[in-house]
Amino acid sequence: MNRALRQIFLSLVMLFLLSPIVVVGGVSLNAKKALYFPPQGISLAWYVELFTESAWLVPVENSLVIAALSSLAAVSIALPLAYFLWRYGVFYARVLFMLGIAPFMLPPVITALGFLAFWATVGLYGQMAATVVSHAIFFVTLPLVTLSLGFESIDREIVEAAETMGADSKIVFRTVVFPMIRSYLVSGLAFCFVLSLNEYIVAYMVAGFTVETLPIKIFNALRYGYTPVMAAVTIFFVVLAALIFGLIGRFGDLPRLMGALTPESRNN
Repeated sequence: MNRALRQIFLSLVMLFLLSPIVVVGGVSLNAKKALYFPPQGISLAWYVELFTESAWLVPVENSLVIAALSSLAAVSIALPLAYFLWRYGVFYARVLFMLGIAPFMLPPVITALGFLAFWATVGLYGQMAATVVSHAIFFVTLPLVTLSLGFESIDREIVEAAETMGADSKIVFRTVVFPMIRSYLVSGLAFCFVLSLNEYIVAYMVAGFTVETLPIKIFNALRYGYTPVMAAVTIFFVVLAALIFGLIGRFGDLPRLMGALTPESRNN
């Protein structure tokens, strides 16, 4: 395939992928309360409604709070676990790693039903804290994998050199290890945050209608018909995800996170 044909092919693929977003973006700008494309009149009223009307603003706040807290909790669980598995290499390390990624490997409905049964038993069903903990457990796989990649990219000879010069394990972690895995930690945090914002099944099973997140609000609003506000919510999600993943691509080791081999790995 020559260069011209390759450019045409890639342009068609990009057009195919972007066309739904373009349509939804046009619908979100309708001046009338209707799903027209091309839009009939241009207005930002639906974006204003999204961030001013309590019917939508409360789900936005709930989603942001849950996403922020659950992603921080997931990273707090994954960081010491990934460090322990990398630092000490115990024989049961693989078992611990599999337990860490198990919630994400199971079908979401199965995991959600398990959370539902647990929180109903302990009497915390319908609480925001239950949703935060559930999302943290459900998405802990993401920072665990990214941090494991980060730790594996560290040359152990650097750690041994620091220890030879008298640094204890705490100093080695703070001054040598952590700076090398910081981008992987931020990447795992970002992945958790974005996916928690968009997650519906676990949030619905754990909180029901008590703690309404944006995905739950969208599905509830569908009972009364479609409005351009839903399109505005979609564009909000897309822009936020693009911003966050753009920062990962700018400041993180994106090729390594996507599974690219290092030069050392290729030589081996």
